[in-house]
Amino acid sequence: MTETLLPKKTPVRAAVAAWIGTTLEYYDFAVYGTSSALILNVLFFSPELPQGISVLLAMITFAVGYAVRPLGSLILGPLGDRRGRKFVMMITLFGIGGCTFLIGCLPTYAQIGPLAPILLVLIRVIQGLCLSGEQPSAITMSLEHASEGRRGFLASFTTLGSSSGTLLTLLVFIPIAAMPSEQLLSWGWRLPFWASAVVVVAAYLIRRHIQEPPEFVKVQAAKVNVAPLRHLLRFHWRAVLRIVFCALIAGTSYMMQTFSVAFGTAGYKLDKPTMLLTTTVSAVIALGITPLAGFLVDKIGRKTMFLIATGGVGITMVPYLWSITTGNWSLIFLFGIINYSLFYSMVNASWPSFFAEMFPGRLRVSGLALGTQIGFAISGVIGPVLSTALAGPDLKDWVGPSMVALGFMVLAGISALTAKETKKYTLKELDEVQQSERETAVLTAATVSPGTATATHGLAG
Repeated sequence: MTETLLPKKTPVRAAVAAWIGTTLEYYDFAVYGTSSALILNVLFFSPELPQGISVLLAMITFAVGYAVRPLGSLILGPLGDRRGRKFVMMITLFGIGGCTFLIGCLPTYAQIGPLAPILLVLIRVIQGLCLSGEQPSAITMSLEHASEGRRGFLASFTTLGSSSGTLLTLLVFIPIAAMPSEQLLSWGWRLPFWASAVVVVAAYLIRRHIQEPPEFVKVQAAKVNVAPLRHLLRFHWRAVLRIVFCALIAGTSYMMQTFSVAFGTAGYKLDKPTMLLTTTVSAVIALGITPLAGFLVDKIGRKTMFLIATGGVGITMVPYLWSITTGNWSLIFLFGIINYSLFYSMVNASWPSFFAEMFPGRLRVSGLALGTQIGFAISGVIGPVLSTALAGPDLKDWVGPSMVALGFMVLAGISALTAKETKKYTLKELDEVQQSERETAVLTAATVSPGTATATHGLAG
């Protein structure tokens, strides 16, 4: 394939397409997480259960969506490396949004009894499977469309969606949470789920025009007959395992967005709209800090930024949870902003390029998907559920949940120390740096000449 046949790089369009898709992802999960802390525990479980138990069950249904994500990564990761980054991004867009809309249509426990939580879990499983491919394909798309020296900055726009999605959720939920209880529990809770349709339409209009990155087109033109998943686990299992442990730091974000809301409102009877305002303000500030941190990622390095951010977000979760027990809103806002707006924004800015550049382009979506989704699944289950359990039946103990956050920090930090710094390499050089001589020999032997290409090309792993 000649250079003239390659699509042009469109970094801005790729970054916007990745950003709005991740906004939808985080909107959908933040809507569910916030609802599970405030509403779903009341509507979808028996009213005879103690409040702490119903909140715990709601957190478990939240965790189910993360628990199935590794399975989804085994399907969507190889699809992204075989069929294209855009191909997966369109599948995930409609899968995520459709499931969120359906949750808003579900009958409650009062209407159909135990079937209500069963249907809720089923939809969460489908949504979790779709979510497993969204960020890996979007990050890879923006990374490969970026110019050299700006990959960290462009890739950070994908996770900027975590702040904008969270912000969008809270802007919707603050007036809804303030509704009279009768209206909130009868029909008001459904509105945030139905609103996801608007985000889906906006994301589709942007994504339909984006092209596959030149890097992917070059790889496809080489006609190498390898199974992405099998090849990944044969030659890059160490990088996958490293990402699994690094991704555990995401558990602190889930604690901030879901557990801390239930901890403050159910455990300490803090005002619901004001508690939600804490994460709203933090998300607004993060919208400005994330791209700035992304700019610095290309200057000081992915690994350095990730280590600083991981330490900061783990340590500051401790005073944030303690501040909730005091009921002092000034302290709650202060530590919430430091934890989420500053340090977790730095995590979000650094991990996309840090993780994605651990793999050569041929396996980038597969490796990124498998590593992150296992790590996110573990932290998504452990973060809210274990924190809720350790907080006790009355949701008042802050020490146990603090230890969970510090545990995430230690495991992620130690794992990150074993990684290479990749900011100095071009994408072409990364393929060479991240491939061993043995792997290169296997790829050379598997290269299919144009005259002998067969239907076995690109078998699923």
